Amino acid sequence: MSIDWPVLERELRRLLPPRAVVSARQELLAYDCDGLTLHRHQPPLVVLPETTAQVSAVLALCHREGVPFVARGSGTGLSGGAVAETEALVVATSRMRSVLRVDLPNRQVVVQPGVINSWVSRAVAGDGFYYAPDPSSQVACSIGGNVAENSGGVHCLKYGVTSNHVLALEVVLHDGTVTTLGGDLEEMPELDLRGVFIGSEGTLGVATAITLRLLRAPQSVAVLLADFTSMEAAGEAVRLVTAAGVLPAGMEMMDRLTIAAVDDYFGHDEYPRDAAAVLLIELDGQQREVAAATELATALCRQAGARRVREAWDADERALLWKGRKSAISALGRRFPSYYLQDGVVPRSALPRVLAAIETLSERFELPVANVFHAGDGNLHPLILYRAAEPGIGERVQQLGAEILRLCVEAGGSITGEHGVGSDKRCYLAWMFTPDDLATMQLVRRAFDPQGRANPGKIFPTPRTCAESARRVAVLKEEGVSLPEAAVVF
Repeated sequence: MSIDWPVLERELRRLLPPRAVVSARQELLAYDCDGLTLHRHQPPLVVLPETTAQVSAVLALCHREGVPFVARGSGTGLSGGAVAETEALVVATSRMRSVLRVDLPNRQVVVQPGVINSWVSRAVAGDGFYYAPDPSSQVACSIGGNVAENSGGVHCLKYGVTSNHVLALEVVLHDGTVTTLGGDLEEMPELDLRGVFIGSEGTLGVATAITLRLLRAPQSVAVLLADFTSMEAAGEAVRLVTAAGVLPAGMEMMDRLTIAAVDDYFGHDEYPRDAAAVLLIELDGQQREVAAATELATALCRQAGARRVREAWDADERALLWKGRKSAISALGRRFPSYYLQDGVVPRSALPRVLAAIETLSERFELPVANVFHAGDGNLHPLILYRAAEPGIGERVQQLGAEILRLCVEAGGSITGEHGVGSDKRCYLAWMFTPDDLATMQLVRRAFDPQGRANPGKIFPTPRTCAESARRVAVLKEEGVSLPEAAVVF
């Protein structure tokens, strides 16, 4: 079915406020990729609704006219999930930026999806509360995008990811129907459709109001910066600290390449430039508890081979130490205009082995790889650095990325921790799940969106998008296996 985009544009302009429909080619360029710049697809139209009613009207029109749609937040995602790679309407929630309700007695706040992550804590900090999930892009990423990807961040080790802090969702389904998933209680006596929606990457509908759980700010916080002569020694420190029963709020590691980039970025050596790795450990809680944990963690880091352990108790000094970690990707971007950021997970015990294997792959493919990651929960973020002008570089970069993810799976891990599958990693999903598993997941998707018009083509491998999937389907058909329709539709 072909879509008459000029006619659809006229209908959308009748439904939405002035300047809420983007159709000029030069303006559409802003929506042709997300944080993954390796793949670009310019959408035919973008709409910028401001209310739930407007989103509902847009999706009802899409349903009536058979138009696919892609929900998009701030566009900081790193898996191509917010990109319209086929002809589809982009529904950008960046103008839905209101904090709708603050309920401190019940430790809740209700926000629209375009609210920036860091704004939530800023809105309640004066009353002694904060919102725990804090992706590195928290000054730019939106809560709606965090919900779509089930984002984590520095503090996910102790406090969990987005799904642990979302109580309820107001959602517009594929046909414009508005419904609520979850409720004001942390545990509701019903099917957890809220949990199903979080991390579904826009394939089940569009969230338009999100109820978040707030936490009390801790009484005391300390940050340790330990530097090591090898990545293996830093990995051993992670193992010792967690094995001792210390539960840091966050535990982050950076390698030599990242350290040098960050120090150059700030124009001074905030981190020891001669270190092979640095480990940032944040400890929070009651004052005596933090003092004891700091003493123990320092001793364990030294036992693992730390040369120096720096303590930061003052809020400004702590923020300075974290600033380098939060700015690591930007700092590396100054050295290499193009990068491909992967997102695999491995058991903590496998960290030294996997990091050594990534270094070997880096040498084999002749591409530098910077490692900066959530060491406490084994969530790796290797950055493959390259120069886009080099002939054939895109294919080589993607091959290296695939090899790194295969390493993670073979170590007992996952192809993604918090960046989602999107279009970038859908061909690798079959490494972790059987055809029956994938078909069941797609049946859940069809229950929400029978025609598959919400973010079409994302997450699941199909014969159209993945050669491996096409071969598997062909072999099964030759063997006379009857495949569920869902296994090949999306």
